Amino acid sequence: MALNLPILRTRTLTAAVFVLVMLTGLLWNQWSFFVLFSIIHFGCWTEYQRIIALIDPRYKEISPFHRYGVMIAGWSLMLFFTSDIFHIGDISLHKIGWWAGLALIFVLPAGEVILSRQIQLRNIGYSLLGLLYISLPWGLLMNMRSYSFGPLADLGWVLALVIVGSIWINDTMAYMVGSLIGKRPLTKISPKKTWEGTIGGILLSILVMASIGYYVGDRLDDSRDWNFILQWAVIAAIASVAGTFGDLLESKLKRMANVKDSGHIMPGHGGFLDRFDSMLVAIPFVWLYVVLVLMR
Repeated sequence: MALNLPILRTRTLTAAVFVLVMLTGLLWNQWSFFVLFSIIHFGCWTEYQRIIALIDPRYKEISPFHRYGVMIAGWSLMLFFTSDIFHIGDISLHKIGWWAGLALIFVLPAGEVILSRQIQLRNIGYSLLGLLYISLPWGLLMNMRSYSFGPLADLGWVLALVIVGSIWINDTMAYMVGSLIGKRPLTKISPKKTWEGTIGGILLSILVMASIGYYVGDRLDDSRDWNFILQWAVIAAIASVAGTFGDLLESKLKRMANVKDSGHIMPGHGGFLDRFDSMLVAIPFVWLYVVLVLMR
């Protein structure tokens, strides 16, 4: 497909604003990090519920108590995964998330029976899938925010930064490479994606993040060694590959709902799910790698 310069300019400008907002939230402190991803969490939920209601109109019947209660339950899951660096006075957000989640386990089913007069298992299933698809990944990201390993002690935000950077580079480079030399469609789910663009985006993401790892390692107590650089490359590879599947998953949901974008908050990029669909699938896989390999 030909390179569309007006679309590219719009996407580039929106991406610049996106990067500025993301970097502010990621780097300022742990509370800006928490606020940023709390907003993203609720934005994703709003769009998810809209898409599911388009796929299955019966989901429109859920009560406001169900609609907003499951969002708060998901947010409680995020709180539960936080660490000791997130606390208000002597009370940690982890404890608040634990007790709020425990209460909602009993309150939400009771409210569903009282307000809906019956238990709609299909609608409950959609909401449970939303907890796994949206809330769990953001909770795991909050969990990684407190991690430290090797020369990155007290710099848990670096993990989030590597994930965000890898996916953003992969998305941008896949679009560029696919626009310039893409010929073979990747899948019917997303006809505009090509094998050339997908592979090019992943390889360039790995290369750029490994180069950044080399630069960062050079400034962290002579930590520029091949293992350090390799970890950046591996995380970039995991995020890029898993993120591609996340992109395709959301594309499938949109096709089922017969919508082009999940929302319109970001010109050229769509809504929250359009922008963060890759992260939702990539984060659990990166978290597993960090827990099973880096933290051992």
